[in-house]
Amino acid sequence: MAVLRAFRALRPTPEYASRVAALPYDVMNSDEARRMVFGNPYSFLHVDKAEIDLPKTVDIYDDRVYEKARENLSKLVSADVMKQDETPCLYIYEQTWRGRTQTGIVGCTAIDDYINDVIKKHEKTRADKEADRIRHVDTLDANTGPIFLTYRKNEKISSITADIKAKNEPVYDFVSDDVRERVWVVSENDTIDFITEQFENVPSLYIADGHHRAASAVKVGLRRREQNPNYTGTEEFNFFLSVIFPSDELRILDYNRIIKDLNGLSDEEFLLKLGSKFDIEKQGKNEYRPQKAHSFGMYLSGEWYALFAKPETIDTSDAVGSLDVSILQNNVISPILGIDDPRTDKRIDFVGGIRGLSELSKRVDSGEEKLAFSMFPTTLDELMNIADKSMTMPPKSTWFEPKLLSGLFIHYLK
Repeated sequence: MAVLRAFRALRPTPEYASRVAALPYDVMNSDEARRMVFGNPYSFLHVDKAEIDLPKTVDIYDDRVYEKARENLSKLVSADVMKQDETPCLYIYEQTWRGRTQTGIVGCTAIDDYINDVIKKHEKTRADKEADRIRHVDTLDANTGPIFLTYRKNEKISSITADIKAKNEPVYDFVSDDVRERVWVVSENDTIDFITEQFENVPSLYIADGHHRAASAVKVGLRRREQNPNYTGTEEFNFFLSVIFPSDELRILDYNRIIKDLNGLSDEEFLLKLGSKFDIEKQGKNEYRPQKAHSFGMYLSGEWYALFAKPETIDTSDAVGSLDVSILQNNVISPILGIDDPRTDKRIDFVGGIRGLSELSKRVDSGEEKLAFSMFPTTLDELMNIADKSMTMPPKSTWFEPKLLSGLFIHYLK
C-alpha cells in the first residue's frame, strides 16, 4: 500500500516556467552548467548547482555553495518568479519525446514507505553524494529535485489521469531540448482523494532514478523527527517530492562503458582473452548497436566488433548476474581489464545512450580512451524483478530518458 499526499508546491508562474525549468543537477558538471545558464538568471541550476555563481576556486561542497542556493531560491520567490499554491494539490506531469509520451503524477511519498521497502531500490548510494544532497535539502528546507518513481500500471489511475488531461488546459506547455513539457494542476479535493485512494492499492513503488536524492530526503526527514520528538507523522518533513509514472510508459536507454586502457595487454592479447567468453564478429567501421540481450558492441583501435556472450557466461537463475552489465563486468571489465570496482575506478567511464554511439568512437579515436562497449538496455521488468528481491544492480545499469526537469515543483519541509 503506497502513500501519496498532495502538497502546496512552490512553482514558477506560467510565464517563467520554461526559463526556470532545468535538467537535474547530476547530469552535467559545473562548467557545463555555467554555459547552460548563460543569459538566464532564472534557471533553477542557480539553486541546484549554486557553485556556478561563485568563483571557480570555491569547492562545490563549500558551505558558501549551500548558502548561495538558499539565497538564489529566495530571490526567485521575492521576485514573484515562483509562488506557492495556496492549497495542497497534486500535479500531472507529461513529457513527450521522439513520439513517446509518459505521464506521471506529482505528489509527496512517505519516508516510512522508503524505510519499510514499499518504495523499492535497485542501486547502492555513495556517502559523499548523499551528504551533498542532505546539506542542500537541509539548508533550503525543501526538496528541490523530484524522485523519479514507477509502478506497475493501474487502470483506474491511468483513466483519471487521461481524463484530467482531456478536460483541462495545462498550466505549463513548452519545449525544452526537444521534449514537450506539460503540467496540469489537480486542486479539486474529490479528485485528489480518488487518486490517493487508488495508490493505496499499489503494492510497490520503484525508484527509477534519484536514489541519492531519495536517501538524502529520508535522512533529512529522520533528522527532523529527532529534532521534533513529538512529531505526529503528518508534518511535511515526513514526506518527499516524487513523480510517479506507470512502468509501461517509460523508456530505458543503453548505458555504455568506456575504458582508459587494456590493463597492459596488446590488442591481440585482449581479443584472445575475450574470445574465451564471447563469440566475436568484426564489423569494421560500421557502428554496432546490440539488438538483443547478452550481445554487445565493442570499439577498439578504429574497428567495431559484435560480441555474443557464450552460454556458460549466463546464469539465468541469477537475476543480477544475468544482466548484461553484470556479464560484461564479471567476464571482461574485472578479470581481463582489472577494474574491480566500477563505482570508484577512474579507468572506467559511463556514457548515457542519449549521446549516441558516435560519442564512444569519438572519445576512443581522440586517444583519450582505448576501448568502448555499447550495451543493450536493461528492461523495466528486470529492474522491478531485482528490486522485488531486495537485490541491487551494478552501478550505471539504467539511463532513463527524458530526464525530469527540476524547478517546476518544490516541496517545503515546513
